Amino acid sequence: MVWVIGNNGMLGSELARQLEQNEIAWIGTDRDVDITNPVALNAFADDHPGINWIINCAAYTAVEKAEAEPEIADKLNAEGAGNIAATAAQIGARMIQISTDYVFDGTGKTPYTELMPVSPLGVYGRTKARGETLVLQHLPDAYIFRTAWLYGPRGKNFVYTMVNLMNTRDSLTVVNDQFGTPTCTIDLARYLIMVVLGGQDIPGNPHIPVPPGIYHCTGEGETTWYEFAREIYRIGTKKGLITHKCTVNPCTTEEYGATVERPAYSVLSKSKLKKALQIKLPSWQESLLAFMSSPAFTEHP
Repeated sequence: MVWVIGNNGMLGSELARQLEQNEIAWIGTDRDVDITNPVALNAFADDHPGINWIINCAAYTAVEKAEAEPEIADKLNAEGAGNIAATAAQIGARMIQISTDYVFDGTGKTPYTELMPVSPLGVYGRTKARGETLVLQHLPDAYIFRTAWLYGPRGKNFVYTMVNLMNTRDSLTVVNDQFGTPTCTIDLARYLIMVVLGGQDIPGNPHIPVPPGIYHCTGEGETTWYEFAREIYRIGTKKGLITHKCTVNPCTTEEYGATVERPAYSVLSKSKLKKALQIKLPSWQESLLAFMSSPAFTEHP
């Protein structure tokens, strides 16, 4: 049985949907079980025997707010993750910890590999990096999945925000000097389930056990927030999701007036993941088109 922690969030809810769809036993918790309280985690695990995987999708993700609330961010992103790993070790479960591209400082010019040293810029990145360390201390054979620029059918995200704004405004200004790769939760959830199933796709490939460790998982390619927004507008107008004429203009991070420093280049190399799962990842444009063309897009509350 898979225990999804943070099952009401954007990734957790999609993961739960796919587990249900594929008839994989799972149980979910969100704020009802406090991950900063080891006793609460252990009690839940004791009350639900048979948990053999824990996927932690819970996190403090408000990047700006984290600068003002570093202790709270650390409690959730670092100590909470470590507590979950300790519980996993106690009950003999495997664990996947979701992490972020923000563990890197973004000064690179080529995609970051899993072997490159972390050097986070702000509180959010530092707490997520510390969370990775604590997880591996408690559970050396854990899986760390770093991802970036997430969007999906549920929860507030860049795609829905842009579509809503483009339908109501004549123009938008979007940052054009931060490079990364958009990632659809539908794709990421599928790969996480493949790891749980020992590398087996749904349906299909034979089992290919995936070695534990750190993996990077995003869409293929790289782009900027500005180009991402332009592609959303192009697809949205073509699909009839955007019916208002809106001009999308580029700007620099400085011009935008961001209050927190973000990685300027946080593209992640996925070579390790592709080799482990023996898969070809879709381009970020392909995944965006599939998402905006799917019933899941319009089902968003």
